[in-house]
Amino acid sequence: MNIDTLELARTEGRAPWTNVMYDTRDFVVFEDAYPVTEGHTLVVPKTNTQEELLKCFKFATAMGNENVQAENNITGYNIGLNIGASAGQTCMYPHVHLIFRRDGDCSDPVGGVRNVIPGKGNYRKELPDDYKYEVDFN
Repeated sequence: MNIDTLELARTEGRAPWTNVMYDTRDFVVFEDAYPVTEGHTLVVPKTNTQEELLKCFKFATAMGNENVQAENNITGYNIGLNIGASAGQTCMYPHVHLIFRRDGDCSDPVGGVRNVIPGKGNYRKELPDDYKYEVDFN
C-alpha cells in the first residue's frame, strides 16, 4: 500500500507551503501564506497517516498553550483541520491550522470554530439571516 507523503504532495503541487518555521522528524511547521491572524501557522505531517496527524495536533496544542502563557498579546487559539472541498480544503494534503487569538480580534468570538458555518457559531442567541462574522486584521 502506498502512503501519501508531504514530499510527494510537494512534487504534485498539492502542498505549496514554503515558509518553514520548524522541521522535525514527523512534521513541518510553516507560516500560513494567507494568515487569518498574526502568527497563523500550519503543522503538516511528513506522512499522511492518522498517527502522524495526531502528532501535529499535539504539537499545535502545546504551541498554542505556550503562547497563551507567554508574555505577549495572545490570549487564546483555535486549532482546525479542513478535509475535503466541502469543508474548505484548498491544499489537498492534510495540515493542521493553529490560529492565535487576541482579545478584541473580532466583534463576537462566541462559538469559536462553530463559525465555519455562517450564522451557526453563536448558539447563545438568535442570529439574523444576514449575520456576518467580522474579524479585525489590525
